[in-house]
Amino acid sequence: MDKMNEKEPLENLERVLLAGVDTGEGQEEFERSMEELADLAKACEMEPVGMITQKMEGINKSLYLGSGKTAETAEAAKMLEAELVIFNDTLTPSQLRNLQEELKMPVMDRTNLILDIFEKRARTREARLQVESARLQYLLPRLVGMHEALTRQGGTSGSMSSRGAGEKKLELDRRRIEHRITELDRELEEVSKERETQRKKRQKSGIPLVALVGYTNAGKSTILNRMIHKHGMDEEKKVLEKDMLFATLDTSVRRICTGNNRDFLLSDTVGFVHKLPHGLVKAFRATLLELKTADLLLQVVDYSDPHYEKHMETTRETITQLGAGHIPMITVFNKSDRVDDCIAYPKTVGDKIYISAKEDVSLEMLTELILDKVYDNFKEMELLVPYEKGQVVSYFMENAHVLSVEYEKEGTRLKVMCHPGDKEKYGCYEK
Repeated sequence: MDKMNEKEPLENLERVLLAGVDTGEGQEEFERSMEELADLAKACEMEPVGMITQKMEGINKSLYLGSGKTAETAEAAKMLEAELVIFNDTLTPSQLRNLQEELKMPVMDRTNLILDIFEKRARTREARLQVESARLQYLLPRLVGMHEALTRQGGTSGSMSSRGAGEKKLELDRRRIEHRITELDRELEEVSKERETQRKKRQKSGIPLVALVGYTNAGKSTILNRMIHKHGMDEEKKVLEKDMLFATLDTSVRRICTGNNRDFLLSDTVGFVHKLPHGLVKAFRATLLELKTADLLLQVVDYSDPHYEKHMETTRETITQLGAGHIPMITVFNKSDRVDDCIAYPKTVGDKIYISAKEDVSLEMLTELILDKVYDNFKEMELLVPYEKGQVVSYFMENAHVLSVEYEKEGTRLKVMCHPGDKEKYGCYEK
């Protein structure tokens, strides 16, 4: 058993013991997964006080751990005064029930922990509905024997939000949970239609959509907030920014006005994580499908993290799973200032850029790279528009990158960079 190398214990935090089984995926990979479990616990306002690990060829079907290691876990939890044991994988209903009986204390798995974090972070109606749906689908096969694990959790959103989860366990049978899931599916379908309407309006506007994607805590929200600040937007449009896993959960879309009619929409999406529960991916699928309509993806990478390549792999897998693998992508190696042997930054290398999101010069270079990508299909066009067609001139002034304007006897001569569709539509004025 390893004690966590922590600073002075924080007051009023739930003390938790972490446990995991290494089934041969690789020592480094397993250690990384356990470190992330500790970070997830901290993000859920818990204090990891120890770690139990075991190397086995396969997971014990009845207890997850071996029987001897389970007894060791019980002793360690008592010695460290832990109030909860968190396991690094998803536990089956029987494993959950058996572990609670053997350990004589509440038990939680990685999936339930991530659900807890999402539940705490959800702010919009859509996010709350999605989290509650994922939570109930997780609970459904685990109704028997879940009381110990659930009494420590708060209620979910919706009609049951005022009741503790322990009370829910006592009064919600399978039929009522299934009924609630049906209600949630119906409500989410309505929200999905609203989102689709908003999406069509954005597409009709012709403003390119750029989506921030990447591992949680890579700096996506920092980039969005710095873009908002740099381009003089209302500071109230900023999103929560914190050095913590899943600090932000709700999808936010902001219009970045760079000048000369070369604006773009910047979307911040939920971060990814190793072993992201399938139920959450499914529940948030409607939100994440925003990625499929994006003109450009910005994969934000914490370049200072020693496991950044694994994080990139997880991100690529999730993007492909969502059917967005074909969309052009810029890889943004953020936090380059924290890497001693990093190449000089900010610097672009093809579709890769090395930056520090907190520095203006990095944001300027990133903005230019984005504009080069999303406006690369714009066509140069020279028009001579009769004065009586002033609405055409107004349109280009509002929707194109105007290079020059001259007033001649026959009308207004414009040289613009415009959308291919505009070039086709107004080709009759081209000179």
